[in-house]
Amino acid sequence: MAEIFNFRRPSFSLAVILFALTLISNSISTLSFQTLTNNPNFDSKTALFGDAELADDGSYVRLTRPSISSSGMVMHADPLVFADPTTSFSSEFSFSISPGDGDGLVLALVPSGGSFVLSDATRFLGVEFDTRMDVNVGDLNANHVGINVNDFESVSVSNVTALNLVLNSGERLKSWIDYEASSKRIEVRLGKFEDPRPNNPVLAYAIDLAKMWGAEEVRVGITSFNSNSTQSCSVYSWSFRVRKVRNSMHSMPVDPRNVGKEHGESVRTEKRGFCLLRMIGQLIFATACAALVAFMVIFMWMIFGNVRSGSPVFTAKSAVYPGDFRYEKFDVVVVEKDGDDLKK
Repeated sequence: MAEIFNFRRPSFSLAVILFALTLISNSISTLSFQTLTNNPNFDSKTALFGDAELADDGSYVRLTRPSISSSGMVMHADPLVFADPTTSFSSEFSFSISPGDGDGLVLALVPSGGSFVLSDATRFLGVEFDTRMDVNVGDLNANHVGINVNDFESVSVSNVTALNLVLNSGERLKSWIDYEASSKRIEVRLGKFEDPRPNNPVLAYAIDLAKMWGAEEVRVGITSFNSNSTQSCSVYSWSFRVRKVRNSMHSMPVDPRNVGKEHGESVRTEKRGFCLLRMIGQLIFATACAALVAFMVIFMWMIFGNVRSGSPVFTAKSAVYPGDFRYEKFDVVVVEKDGDDLKK
């Protein structure tokens, strides 16, 4: 008989065991669970398993109780199939982990049927928010985020302390987990609840989920197991979206809130480019018109301004030459008829 579970890391494996027990060889319709149909903070097809329960009049889900060996899970009821190489997903959830040396929580994707053997043949993907250090699996510290692929030792890990965050402080945090099929890459972001989505991920790892699972149905859930501590984990909101993105559209993961609008974004980008060129043309035209108007104003001022001031606009100069005048003396002779003599 094959080994059903790998106990190299009891805490993480038991959390996945809880996940497996609800899925192994059966449809979830035959199990007893509660769905969140009237909670705006969760998808309508979110189901609760184990010790997971609604708290504070249904405002959030408490995954584990503040008692030893408590375990619980919220799960997306619809299975996923990654046979289509364009299948991507985006998950966003807010949570808190109370103080203690429990194992935090894990977002896990696991095949929904079969023997669920956690060995080299098992294809599971987990993103752990770990608050316990286990040197047997190479944990960085007791405050880290890791990506686990078919093994309990993380293939990629990030020290959350560098972000000035403490996972088990009881503070409400938020995580964004995105898988982009076009780039075959998963990214994990983490921040405080009130902070906007970070631009840079805390973790990124290259993986091809279509190749990993093929046509198998896969379930996704958030699970927690507090081991021998009284640590309690709560989830305040969770949305999980499956997207179909053509490979030619992106080479790297993008903000999932903009996925599905790529065509519109490209059109708007072209329009913005056209508007920019039009604005530059209008600016050049306006500058030329302003220069022409200024020239006309100066020209008219030179003409009409000088006329109003009494100064001739144009002064014609002609050469003046001295003239020679000659004066002559005339003698007048008067003749009187009655006299014999002439009078002068």
